[in-house]
Amino acid sequence: MTSDHARTMPQRGTIGTPKTGRDMTRRVLLGRLGLAAVAMPAATLTGCEAGDATTAHVARPNFLLVILDDLGRDELGCYGQQEIQTPVLDALAAEGVRFDQAYATPTCAPTRFSLFTGLDMAHARVQSNRDGGRGMTAADVTLPGVLGDQGYTTGLIGKWGLGPEEGTHPSHPNNQGFDYFFGCLTQGQAHHYWPSYLWRDGEKIRYPENDGARATYAPDLFVSESVAFLDRAADDAAPFFLTVSLTPPHGPNEIPSDAPYSDRPWPAGERNHAAQVTYADTAIGKLLEALSERGLAESTMVLVISDNGAHSAGWFRGVGSSLQHEVEFFDSNGSLRGTKGGVYEGGVRIPMIARLPASLKGPRAAGGTVVDTPLAVWDVFATFASMAGASTESAKNSISFLPALRGEEQPEHDYLYWESVTKKRGLRAVRFGDWKAIKKGREEIRLYQLSTDIGEQRDVAAEFPSVSRRAEALIKAAPRAKADVSW
Repeated sequence: MTSDHARTMPQRGTIGTPKTGRDMTRRVLLGRLGLAAVAMPAATLTGCEAGDATTAHVARPNFLLVILDDLGRDELGCYGQQEIQTPVLDALAAEGVRFDQAYATPTCAPTRFSLFTGLDMAHARVQSNRDGGRGMTAADVTLPGVLGDQGYTTGLIGKWGLGPEEGTHPSHPNNQGFDYFFGCLTQGQAHHYWPSYLWRDGEKIRYPENDGARATYAPDLFVSESVAFLDRAADDAAPFFLTVSLTPPHGPNEIPSDAPYSDRPWPAGERNHAAQVTYADTAIGKLLEALSERGLAESTMVLVISDNGAHSAGWFRGVGSSLQHEVEFFDSNGSLRGTKGGVYEGGVRIPMIARLPASLKGPRAAGGTVVDTPLAVWDVFATFASMAGASTESAKNSISFLPALRGEEQPEHDYLYWESVTKKRGLRAVRFGDWKAIKKGREEIRLYQLSTDIGEQRDVAAEFPSVSRRAEALIKAAPRAKADVSW
């Protein structure tokens, strides 16, 4: 079977697995959230507090969420990159809001789980990519499910990374609130840029031309499917939530062309990596252009994030690539210490750029704003859900960052918590205010003051014993927070 990009989107409740499974999940969501079993019509309005204390009523926005894979914070020009070209995201940051202290988790699956559930690593079930293979359950309350129950049409295109290769598994995107899915179910499948198959809802779509050849590039399909989704959305009265989870610049460091870097005297892996970053930037440009051409730009909030810090990677099992990329080559994490997989800033601090519809901007909002408030991917849940008029009760760790987008005072987290149980086994970290603490096993805690030591080079635990004790208490309490979390 070959792919069918002209496929018509079915009505809500008919996509993917049998409707009985979708209905069962819907009943669980409604029961958990206490919502009425009636979708809110598209014309419903929601209020946002304006700067003069009046209420500005605007229609609920559409949401375009783009997740890039392993993009380092300093691989974008707007964060200081000098070699790699990212004109689209640089322009988006100049027009919108750039977050300087945005955080993910150390690896792919935990970030996706936290983003879609609004739970941090002290409360989330998925702590590693291995956990991600087990996926979600029917009891999980997810952002697409909550938005779907508010009348949104929901789609996921690209990498899912939560659950097994089963079209009817409870963790399949169609059973977690997404009406439409096209892409990779597992982490391993996402490593294949020229795949023999992808999933459309619960069905495998074969690409026999890729057997022994590099013919059909998966990210190209993700972009075309996303544009097709926007085509359908433009003709639909319902608002939409589209997640485009692109696989570049994750390893392997392979791409059809290393342009525009073909003439650079760099190792092949580095040329390809730079081309992957620029490819992702260009792909986002196509999505933004599609929004504009379809008259959706002024009603759509756009958010671009990475799922963790930059990677240093080369060979991948079963993929056949050995081209190496080193994080230091392009200074992908700038002055941040560490890389993907660890709890230092280089592993968890990410690029995050947003553009709010003009109708939702506050009077103090200005293009090119830089937000320094520490925020995390689990805050996406509260931000989108509250803007859609939906409940955020289940997302216990999520804080809306809409005030920051509107140029208003942004509430802050009491603390942010991370664990690394993959490359840096046994590392835990907590941030509160300007303080960042890291603990390995039973070793003494290490304390850093980020306002003066963003590179986490100077341990000041002995100088600030009361701060160290607070950090110890927060780290010690986190496993208890997960005590009631199970599959």
